[in-house]
Amino acid sequence: MGYIKNMKNDKKQNTQKESKDLALHYMKTLVDVARESFLILDADLRVVEANPTFYSNFKVTPKETENVLLFKLGNGQWDILELKHLLKEILPDKKDVRDYEVTHVFEKIGEKTILLNAKQIDSVQLIILAMEDVTEKKDLSLKLSDYTKGLEAKVTERTKDLSDRIKELEILNKTMVGRELRMVELKKEIEYLNKLKKNGNSKNGNGNHKNS
Repeated sequence: MGYIKNMKNDKKQNTQKESKDLALHYMKTLVDVARESFLILDADLRVVEANPTFYSNFKVTPKETENVLLFKLGNGQWDILELKHLLKEILPDKKDVRDYEVTHVFEKIGEKTILLNAKQIDSVQLIILAMEDVTEKKDLSLKLSDYTKGLEAKVTERTKDLSDRIKELEILNKTMVGRELRMVELKKEIEYLNKLKKNGNSKNGNGNHKNS
């Protein structure tokens, strides 16, 4: 009975290993052609496979990477608090994490902002970790934001200048209109005085004629 039990256990282990190898084969085939950096980790968070993009982006070699605990890669450059939190606390519960942002200074490539996507596959006890470098996108977004703020400030300043100028023109216009109205009134007054003078002269002339 013990022999049969051992055979069953061996068969089960062989089946699990075959399933894991097959899953690993498909996963490796997919990540090898991906544009993003990928790591395939075992249950202990050791690197099983990394794709060529990962090696290129992070300036490391397969010898430095495979079978190494993730947090000890590259002299500990992946010993990142946010990454530990993601893989040890969030992922085991959710099994799937998307767009988890991490900013970190790496030894060979400097400061990078990376979006992490992770999926835990319990059936074969593997974790696939995708890393998208969004540093340039974020820098561009920050520059665009700064440019927009600067543009808004200039527009606000220019709008205030124009508003002040319009007020000045309105005051000047009112002054000019007031002068024109005063001139019209003065002209009417002059015309009226001229008419009175003319009428007065006319009366004086008529009176002199009668006396003679």
